[in-house]
Amino acid sequence: SVESPKAAAARKTRISADVPAKRLGTPEEFGQICAFLCSVHAGYLTGQNIPVDGGLYVSAF
Repeated sequence: SVESPKAAAARKTRISADVPAKRLGTPEEFGQICAFLCSVHAGYLTGQNIPVDGGLYVSAF
C-alpha cells in the first residue's frame, strides 16, 4: 500500500527526533560529500569510514 502524505510526515518527524541534528540530511548534502570524496581535496584520505548521519552514530576512540 502507498503511504499517505500525513503518515510520511509523521514518520519523518519520528525518525528526525532521534538524530542529534534534529533533521534528516538532504540529497544535496550527500552529493556534496560525494563530490568532496571524489575531488583532489580528498586525495590524501585512505581507508576511512565517514558517517553521514547527523551525529546519530556515537563512537568513542
